[in-house]
Amino acid sequence: MTHILWDSFQPGHALAGGVLIGVASAMLIVLIGRIAGISGILGTLMQRDAWAHYFGWGWRLAFLLGLLASPFIYQLFAPLPEMQLPGNPRIIVLAGLLVGFGTRLGSGCTSGHGVCGLSRLSRRSFAATLTFMFFGALTVFVMRHVLN
Repeated sequence: MTHILWDSFQPGHALAGGVLIGVASAMLIVLIGRIAGISGILGTLMQRDAWAHYFGWGWRLAFLLGLLASPFIYQLFAPLPEMQLPGNPRIIVLAGLLVGFGTRLGSGCTSGHGVCGLSRLSRRSFAATLTFMFFGALTVFVMRHVLN
């Protein structure tokens, strides 16, 4: 079972991360009118015709490269936390595939619905966010109390 290490919890880091996500999302929608939904950005970038569209690939590629570069930039100022993947690797892969399926089924991911959609008062995003939060909590309950 995994426990939160409250001694190493840094609320300032969590706040800074949230502010950066909010600012990046706001800048993307204000500057070019696009939603910062990672699954949509990546999915569209992988389509053949995305390269031909106006604003089709440049901003998407820059956004994803920024996401990939951010841990390396962070590492210049502070050590990265130790990465741990507790649990069965097969279960982790299955969980990732289920998240991907849910993302397609819900027409977006947590960043698209939970950050951008809720800030725009989208009812569809509100329903999607409630759904993935409920099933996330249910999954944790089942994994910790039913199957453990």
